[in-house]
Amino acid sequence: MGGPVSRLALVAIAAGLLAVAGCGGGGSSSAVNNSGGGGGGGGSTSNSQSISVNLGPTGNYANGIFTNVTVCVPGTATCQTIPVLVDTGSSGLRLLASGAAGGQLNLALPQENASTGSPLVECAQFAEGSTWGPMKMADIQLAGETASSVPIQVIDASTYTIPMSCPGPSSNTLGNLGTYGLLGVGVFRQDCGSGCTAPGFHAYFSCPSASTCTEVGATLTQQAQNPVWMFSSSDNNGVVIELPQIASGGAPTVAGTILFGIGSQANNALGSATVMTTAADGTLSTTFNGTTYTETFVDTGSNGYFILTSGLTGLPLCPDGSGFYCPASTQSFMATNKGANGASSAVNFSVANEQTLFSTNDAAFNDLGGDNTPPPAFDWGLPFFYGRMVFVGIEGQTTPAGTGPYFAY
Repeated sequence: MGGPVSRLALVAIAAGLLAVAGCGGGGSSSAVNNSGGGGGGGGSTSNSQSISVNLGPTGNYANGIFTNVTVCVPGTATCQTIPVLVDTGSSGLRLLASGAAGGQLNLALPQENASTGSPLVECAQFAEGSTWGPMKMADIQLAGETASSVPIQVIDASTYTIPMSCPGPSSNTLGNLGTYGLLGVGVFRQDCGSGCTAPGFHAYFSCPSASTCTEVGATLTQQAQNPVWMFSSSDNNGVVIELPQIASGGAPTVAGTILFGIGSQANNALGSATVMTTAADGTLSTTFNGTTYTETFVDTGSNGYFILTSGLTGLPLCPDGSGFYCPASTQSFMATNKGANGASSAVNFSVANEQTLFSTNDAAFNDLGGDNTPPPAFDWGLPFFYGRMVFVGIEGQTTPAGTGPYFAY
């Protein structure tokens, strides 16, 4: 997945990542645990849940963190558990509708309406595509936490015709998206914020009929919500991603943990982590080779280091047109991230040959990197997370290190 777009901070599929592949496993309502690339259910404490870097439901997803999310018809025990991709570069839960190959949503969730009274439908914009589908209401369960009556997007292009103003190729299928859903647990409470409370961003639409959809503003409460900030417990101020370090050249799979809350329990204390507050758009800045670049993201939904351009890094692009780098030998670099609060932290990282890495059929790589244009900037994707405890503080939520949004590691 590529870099985020504007305030949405949603991510897109990077070239060279996915091919058409299938995965079985039937889905149904009423507490079904579907197969297809999911991590484990709950952890040892109520705020801890296992995550897994694996090849995902399509069998060819590189550097994707998967876990399970349970969604329920609001106020009922009619639920379904679905494997999803964990994404710190977006906010909001998005699930494929029935029609996918085994892990799709099969619950009759209530429709959310726009201020017009007609169904509210979203075009969630990615760097290299978009997802389209109606906004529905659901209860969400993660580990021992529950968020009630949460607006989520059901990715489904079959009910409402995609308008011309919804940009980019769609990621409305399992083959294109590479996952049955996206669990957006980034630094924002909503996916679009104040910018989408009035028309103009081409994000939310009122659809009085299947073929007629008109852009509308969506209030903050109508928008897709980061479910963590809606938890009823004190674990609602952020998340922590924990993954072990792996060897250069890759690993078949990697097991880790997502913790809910920051400083709310013994297992999610900040300790000596450097806290870097973000700019209003959720970004940090990065200094590399004496030049400072803005628009830096820390994003599990990006499957590589997407850094600058080939000209600025000196790294050759792969001949397969994937956008990844293919140096003759692994190259090592150092950059320094800085927050709006002035706090900074150096990052040592390496970039290896994508074609060599992908020939292993491993799922996890700590040295996969690619071009990030436009603009030339840094997207610290999943390779950044190996061997680190990364904290994601949510905007407006109080933590022992102050109010989010921030990243800390």
